[in-house]
Amino acid sequence: MKRRTFVLGAAATGATWVARGAAKPPNILIVMTDQQSWDIMSCRIGSRYLRTPYMDSLAESGAVFTRAYCANPLCVPSRTSMFTGRYPPETGVLINDTTPIDHERFPLMGTLFQKAGYSTAYFGKWHLPYREARPETHGFQLVNPGRLKGDTAVAEAAARFLREKPREPFLAVVSFVNPHDICQWARSEPLPNGDIGSPPPPEECPPLRPNHGPQKDEPDIMVLMRRSYQSSPMFPVGNFTPGKWRQYLWAYYRLVEKVDRLIGQVLTALRDAQLEERTLIVFLADHGDCQGAHGWNQKTVFYEESARVPFILSYKGVIRSQVSDRLVHTGVDLIPTLCSFAGIATPPGLPGLSLYDTAIGRKVSDPRRYIVVCNKMVQGAPVEGRTPKPEGRMVRSQRYKYCVYSEGRQRESLVDLEADPGEMVNLAGDPRYRKILEEHRAMLAEWQHSVGDRFGSGPVSSAA
Repeated sequence: MKRRTFVLGAAATGATWVARGAAKPPNILIVMTDQQSWDIMSCRIGSRYLRTPYMDSLAESGAVFTRAYCANPLCVPSRTSMFTGRYPPETGVLINDTTPIDHERFPLMGTLFQKAGYSTAYFGKWHLPYREARPETHGFQLVNPGRLKGDTAVAEAAARFLREKPREPFLAVVSFVNPHDICQWARSEPLPNGDIGSPPPPEECPPLRPNHGPQKDEPDIMVLMRRSYQSSPMFPVGNFTPGKWRQYLWAYYRLVEKVDRLIGQVLTALRDAQLEERTLIVFLADHGDCQGAHGWNQKTVFYEESARVPFILSYKGVIRSQVSDRLVHTGVDLIPTLCSFAGIATPPGLPGLSLYDTAIGRKVSDPRRYIVVCNKMVQGAPVEGRTPKPEGRMVRSQRYKYCVYSEGRQRESLVDLEADPGEMVNLAGDPRYRKILEEHRAMLAEWQHSVGDRFGSGPVSSAA
């Protein structure tokens, strides 16, 4: 096949590989965990209860984006957004449905980079609405060789791929399941990726999150949905005592440590193959886990623990070690950022922004006023004679978070994240915040118009 020319698009803002005099664009290694909240690394919360030396090493050497949010706090819609660069209402994927979507209309990241001359490989959890066994639909030439089962096999296969010196430049995705096994732990089921032992007494476990209680004046649909989810055998935490929640945190931390060790195997292989200085490393998660915040476990909801995710870019000798608080939407910003580093023109029409300038240390102000996150809560059980399935939108501005839902009488919430990072008080009904509420309603309307989102056909009047 004829090798394609690398095009420097305007979005690239100066390709790193050209600036360094390299013969080829950088390799790209994407390392992804499943259900890891933004702050669950020992470099963020300390090492008393959690130790993640390999994640910490990426944070120490790279650009850490502390205000990164997923497109939708659920596996398939979040991953679909990341790998297409499109918002969930654009692709139509808002729940865990892997029915294939139009790969020509929504080309996957693998296709984009393969056409630009990259060799492409994918190891681990797929959970995308593209046919895994048909590379022509997604562009990844190598996918889970030998039908990999379990995180350990994923790490070993990825490490072997790196040590065997793949054709450069390459795009390799290493997608781990953990700490997602916390779902099985909560249900007292065997853990798919191996046992972690029994928890110690609650008093020896991590303390409850400070926002363990419900939000004051929370939207009534959230009260109903908590009951709906906890009535389902998938979410059996309704009767958890404070001690059991502390043991849940202990288990969650052990699962994060477990995947950190496997990430270490991959990073060690990259270094042993002498590829580290030619490789951009991206570390992120598809969504978080509530960990008992406001009485929730798992994901789907808009609380910070669920929707806010780790996002780190590391590239030895290129990316400056730093912590950035610019607003990041991992669903739409990932592809433009990778294109900038690779010197590939970002496909026209993609709505995301590149993080290239920030990552390499250029002084740039945050270009965003807000980002929008979507959800659709369909995993609950019947309550009050029906199974509610509300859809929601979240606007995260520089200071506030606004949420609105398709069902309920009191459908809105507004939180001042600067004064109330635990999201404990809903300000939507407070007349002092009426102007701010209306500003966030306008932000959402502006975004909906830009992407053709039809959510919320009726007026919102709960805070009137």
